[in-house]
Amino acid sequence: MNNEGNQEQAKGNLKETAGNFLGDKDLEKEGQQDKASGKVKEMADNAKEKVNDFVDKMKK
Repeated sequence: MNNEGNQEQAKGNLKETAGNFLGDKDLEKEGQQDKASGKVKEMADNAKEKVNDFVDKMKK
């Protein structure tokens, strides 16, 4: 599994929440961007895992 993507999403969530709480729109936006980036990394890692699983099955 992709811990990097999950960690980035969690970091983004914290930044977004803090920005919301503090009224800091820049921090809030940065958090949203981090969450989106983490989601993309997670999706890419999942796709890579599926391809690797498929290749492994084809080798057998």
